[in-house]
Amino acid sequence: MKLILPIEVADEIKPHLPNDTTFVRADVDGNIDGDATDAEVYFSWLYYIKPTTLQKVLESAPKLRWHQATNAGVNNILTPQYLEREIVLTNGAGLHAIPIAEFVITYILSYAKNFQKLHELQAQKSWQRGLINEELQDKTLLIIGAGGIGQEIAKRAKAFGLNIYGSRRHPQPLLNFDKVVGANEWKALLGEANYVVIATPLTKETKGLIDAEIFSLMRPDAYLINIARGAIVDEPALIKALQTAKIAGAALDTVFTEPLPPESPLWTQPNIFITPHCSGHSPKTKERALSLFLDNFTRYYNDQPLRNIVNKDAGY
Repeated sequence: MKLILPIEVADEIKPHLPNDTTFVRADVDGNIDGDATDAEVYFSWLYYIKPTTLQKVLESAPKLRWHQATNAGVNNILTPQYLEREIVLTNGAGLHAIPIAEFVITYILSYAKNFQKLHELQAQKSWQRGLINEELQDKTLLIIGAGGIGQEIAKRAKAFGLNIYGSRRHPQPLLNFDKVVGANEWKALLGEANYVVIATPLTKETKGLIDAEIFSLMRPDAYLINIARGAIVDEPALIKALQTAKIAGAALDTVFTEPLPPESPLWTQPNIFITPHCSGHSPKTKERALSLFLDNFTRYYNDQPLRNIVNKDAGY
């Protein structure tokens, strides 16, 4: 059995492989250091897989049967060329959940405790008192997408006394959530939410989901936080909502075009917090990614059910 392994960790994986396996290495651009025509396993590493990278790998490995991705979102992987092949795709759901959840709490606290204004005052050497710092107790958090990441967010937010609502395609009671509703029912909860977090995958149904209608339903003191995919938010509608005070602010760890161009008006909007798609980064992510792959490879090798199989029709 032959594998295609990321050049970054291939040597770390090698000691854990059975003796009857071989491997070739692939870099971030999809260049492979050997013959992959008989490879049936592809492990892609902790970076956004470019279409050109994926195309190179697919063309080099016509017998590919299983692909382990480290991304939770796989919208960039499910290309027409990919979907033509009978490849089992497993994703990295759970690898990034803890650091992302901690980032969401950071975003929320930064707004509640006026961090932006306090940093400005420090830079001005101004000892200004009287700022209103909100408490999170009894505020309401709405998490659009109560999957693995959403549940880690709820776990941490509940400790601050927030009321927590969530949505998912198939609603069911979940630990730390006060209410879980169906895929479209969350819109009726926007009027109660002080913080709205986007944690849903990017699919045909969710592209442009957060639009002018959604901003009109949100509270004027509410904050939008996007740690999912930039294309879920209608950016012109967001800019207008910020400029007209339809909402109080937004935190974006992901945007439609990445890197965000210097000329983008998002950079200069009032009360917006932009981070460079880094909320999922953690020194522990590598350890989790290797552990997931090796566990799934053992399952694959022994013809056992794999973890994190992606439903290609649903897109996640």
